[in-house]
Amino acid sequence: MTRTSSRQRIAFGLAALAATFGATGANAQEGSINIICSVQAEWCNMLQTVYARTTGVKVNMSLKGSGEALAQLIAERANPKTDIWFGGTGDPHLQAAEQGITLEYKSPVLPQLHGWAQQQAQQSGWKTVGIYSGPLGFGYNPELLAKKKLAAPRSWADLLKPEYKGEIQVANPASSGTAYTMVATLVQLMGEDKAFDYMKALHRNIATYTRSGTGPIKAVARGEATVSISFVHDGPGEKMQGFPVETVTPAEGTGAEIGSMSLVKGARNLEAAKKFYDWALTASAQEMGAAAKQFQLPSNKGAKVDPNVPDFKKIKFINYDYAKYGSSAERRRLIAKWEKDVNSLPR
Repeated sequence: MTRTSSRQRIAFGLAALAATFGATGANAQEGSINIICSVQAEWCNMLQTVYARTTGVKVNMSLKGSGEALAQLIAERANPKTDIWFGGTGDPHLQAAEQGITLEYKSPVLPQLHGWAQQQAQQSGWKTVGIYSGPLGFGYNPELLAKKKLAAPRSWADLLKPEYKGEIQVANPASSGTAYTMVATLVQLMGEDKAFDYMKALHRNIATYTRSGTGPIKAVARGEATVSISFVHDGPGEKMQGFPVETVTPAEGTGAEIGSMSLVKGARNLEAAKKFYDWALTASAQEMGAAAKQFQLPSNKGAKVDPNVPDFKKIKFINYDYAKYGSSAERRRLIAKWEKDVNSLPR
């Protein structure tokens, strides 16, 4: 990425934020907010730069994966140092809501959001809200496939083929929201017993379980793995950097993440945090995701959808139960079962 393109994206964001707040925004928004950001670094940095420049608010931003973010919020719950948690898979946000770590808030922008985002808010007791969605699928490197004379996978069943032995990467569900979404998707798609039989068979073809959910598709793009189980919206950004990577969603059906945002209970800068929260739900603010080469579907119905965003109308989705599979007890149970029954097996 060049400095020029980065500046262009920040300029785009500044224009969008100015349109949202108007010319007097900077005078009305002085103060500071502390944000944990669980999306890609460029998106986090754009949010920080644009909001600070346009409103006069000092934005203290720390970048953490969703599992690490939840652990920090639990650790500091008696004396919170964070005001807002932005982004990351919705399951940990629902767990934070369940544990009373986040705050009930009904933004006036809620009616502008897609139904799945509003449902996320309702299921959490209005303690979190959906800000984007992205489908689970596969990434693959067409150059490696051609070299190894392998066909591109089109289904969950394809990944069990013996010719894929050692060719697949996926993250560890204990540390990755992406991989936990895979476990929960398979359980809902196949039933629990068949899903775990499937994951035991898949285990034989896995080269490595990464810590990060984006690690596998980056490895595929760079020729370090042939196939990944990933969120497919992570593919276009890699391809735009010149890497050979394509994506597909499985024919049997798949799940999707709902990336979320939450206000922290006991936030020191609550009023300033609410203003950022409202702004982050607007169409113009959500369009910054694509400007930062992140291609999830925005939750605001008025946001322009970049052509690189997966076409949800062409994807077969399961009826994903976010409330059940976002609960702490169910997540702990499924991850413990995966560790015992799958990850302990030889390959």
